[in-house]
Amino acid sequence: MKLNSLYLLILPLFFISSCSNKDDDAQDDLASQKTNILLIIADDMGLDATPGYAIGSQKPNMPVLESLSSSGIRFNNLWSNPTCTPTRGSIITGKYGFRTGVTEVGDEMPLTETALQRSINGYNTAVFGKWHLTNNNTTHPIDFGVGEYAGFLSGTVADYSNWNFTQNGQTTNSTTYTTTQFTDLAIDWLDEQPENEPWFLWLAYNAPHTPFHLPPANLHTQGNLPTDQASIDANPLPYYLAMLEAMDTEMGRLLDAMTIEERENTVIIFIGDNGSPGQVVQEYNSNRAKGSLFQGGINVPMIISGKNVTRVNTVENALLNTTDLFATIIELTGDNLSTIHDSKSFKELLASNSQTSPRNYVYAERGAVATPDYTIRNATHKYIFYDDGTEFLFNLSNNPLENPNLLNANQLPLSQEDSDARDELIAQLSLIRN
Repeated sequence: MKLNSLYLLILPLFFISSCSNKDDDAQDDLASQKTNILLIIADDMGLDATPGYAIGSQKPNMPVLESLSSSGIRFNNLWSNPTCTPTRGSIITGKYGFRTGVTEVGDEMPLTETALQRSINGYNTAVFGKWHLTNNNTTHPIDFGVGEYAGFLSGTVADYSNWNFTQNGQTTNSTTYTTTQFTDLAIDWLDEQPENEPWFLWLAYNAPHTPFHLPPANLHTQGNLPTDQASIDANPLPYYLAMLEAMDTEMGRLLDAMTIEERENTVIIFIGDNGSPGQVVQEYNSNRAKGSLFQGGINVPMIISGKNVTRVNTVENALLNTTDLFATIIELTGDNLSTIHDSKSFKELLASNSQTSPRNYVYAERGAVATPDYTIRNATHKYIFYDDGTEFLFNLSNNPLENPNLLNANQLPLSQEDSDARDELIAQLSLIRN
């Protein structure tokens, strides 16, 4: 063999080896970097409205969310609270609402509580979008510990394109579509982050919360629907789906604005804060949707993808609570914190071949602290107790839509299995609340 021929054979091998070493070095660099964390919250988005979940026959076109699901994990058994404020309070404190006094819409989070953002060491933090943990204190997010805040403070806006915008403690009028403006804020903030400084971004869209409407045409695929209020009221579902599609489009714009290196160093957590509203809920009874302790009100979607999420296109059935995001996010920053307050980290579930479930029970509540309604479930059964003494018991393994109530007179007496489950769940409730 001629020398130059041998050289031509060796050169590609050397090139491949050299590239492989560079790739290995790049992976080592990535692994050593602090993980960026992007938490995206959809407002009033239940399982029935989320692509990939079995319940619900009409789904929005959300290719960005579906891509996150196919490259990560879809969680089936995350419980929130039935309404926005207590769920957000549970995430940001890692505590059940009765411990902080935030159990109903409009409750204000005490500044004496410790925010998730204060508990993360060495991270730049921001919240953009819906806050809903104060009534009118324009400095509340910053006072509570968020590095930067811009959005609106209340539970909703009267018009997505004409609303009160709060930033740096000042409130002005904005005519930019909220879903678009929150995305703009996120993109601009990420552009300002110093290289190699990790960040935690809480992006709280108010979509698809009421008022139902037709978003800008370039953001959705639902077509040229009529925009008069009578048409919307008569058939709100396509407008609700269009609002979700608009959010997905803007999520895609945010992710596209990130560099490849930044994306590879980011874990993305997407959740709904409570179930779909009764006007648009699918399969669940409309009285058992948002605002209720039934599955349609508190069993919400969560999809996680990105750095160190090595389970791909996977479904996870572990019982989880929105409080658990507190400890999990802290562990994702590199600190060891498996349990704190009412929060249990599920970080291990993001890794391959993990069989560890942090919880045997999940809990949710609604109503004033002094007169609460609450619910608890284990792997098979669910128990609901109302302050007026009404009780419900369901075997979710047999009846995931919670019908019938096993405590109805025509269902009694309970089987031994159901009776034991009820006693077990009541005992666990006592442990949680005492």
